[in-house]
Amino acid sequence: MHDTLYADALLGESFREIRHPSGLTIRVLHKEGYKSSFALFATKYGSIDTRIEQSDGSFAVIPEGTAHFLEHKLFESEDLDAFERFAKTGASANAFTSFDMTAYLFSAASNFKENLEILLDFVQSPYFTEETVRKEQGIIGQEIRMYRDSADWEVEFNLLRALYHHHPVRIDIAGTEQTIAQISADLLYGCYRNFYNLHNMVLCVAGGATAEDVLEVADRMLRPTEGKMAQREYVPEPCEPKQTYIEERLPVSTPSFALGYKERIPSPERSAKEILCTEIALEAIAGRASALYTHLLEENLINTGFGSQYFYGFGYADCEFTGESADPLRAAEEIRSAIAAIRKTGIDAQSFEQARRKLYGRMIMRFNDVDDLAVEMAQTFFAGNSLFDALELCRTVTLGDVNARLGEILEEDSTALSVILPAGAEG
Repeated sequence: MHDTLYADALLGESFREIRHPSGLTIRVLHKEGYKSSFALFATKYGSIDTRIEQSDGSFAVIPEGTAHFLEHKLFESEDLDAFERFAKTGASANAFTSFDMTAYLFSAASNFKENLEILLDFVQSPYFTEETVRKEQGIIGQEIRMYRDSADWEVEFNLLRALYHHHPVRIDIAGTEQTIAQISADLLYGCYRNFYNLHNMVLCVAGGATAEDVLEVADRMLRPTEGKMAQREYVPEPCEPKQTYIEERLPVSTPSFALGYKERIPSPERSAKEILCTEIALEAIAGRASALYTHLLEENLINTGFGSQYFYGFGYADCEFTGESADPLRAAEEIRSAIAAIRKTGIDAQSFEQARRKLYGRMIMRFNDVDDLAVEMAQTFFAGNSLFDALELCRTVTLGDVNARLGEILEEDSTALSVILPAGAEG
């Protein structure tokens, strides 16, 4: 068993990374004095994994939405489902499927070992039948229809459909009613065997629990498996968006918009430095202390819900500016104009330092939230990073680094605009 301690002396925090004999990697960040603990058991299998690697190295298509469907089904068993088991111990349990991973989690102030045993047990105990699969198809079909009425959801996925030609990130995480109808019990078992082998997973715990607490349960519950980290097929994307404008009408009172800048990516994954420099640039350009944010607010083109994000993963990356606006087309034009001007002059030293300090402060504050810590430990593990890499980069990054990165992103010919308008509105 390989056991490594990672520490950040300035922050005064550390975590242990243990390579368990079963093949699972375990990360534990113990916080002295904390009563509650948060545990997350995750696999590198998300909605973008719509093709599964075969024994000969080729990839076979699987239905869109399978990862999310499998997440739902894994809570079931022949006896009590996992939620009922957690309810008896007083734990709060949940799960989620993102573009890049699926995670099962619980938070508890007591009975940590008992809850961890439940978590490791049900995730390693799949139970699917054709009857229960058919029932779940109806349930998830309703969920898909419900999200179609959500302006926040639709404005984002419409943007992704406009930006990307081929990449599966453009597909709703839950898939479609047509694709989930293709899912069978045998298919779920096949995907489970491929993606839920312990070599493709990580267990992350943050809070009052110690590494010894975790290992006591892991040594009893983990069943050694053969396997490896799942390989993803790289889907090349054209540099330009599929379309520059997409519009939908929903029963909302105020229009909303999402303006995206597709990134030209020479390799499928972004480095920690590229990510940090992009996030600093976006904060300097459109954060609440920026001239652009003040201008848009004064012109009544946005409200305080306006924000930006760097949206990235395996084979995709774009910068997004989102919010509500009575005039979304003009708001988008003002944002484009401001970005074009800043790309010519570069970000100034004051804006850079202000943005860098703000992001650094957010990173430090995150260490007070064990939920966020466990999720971030999983995300950084799958990205091949330490939990502290971004902190160290934020201490040493320079204005030159950020302006050099600015020259690689936010190109005018890479934009697409998604707009949600009130149903029945004219013009």
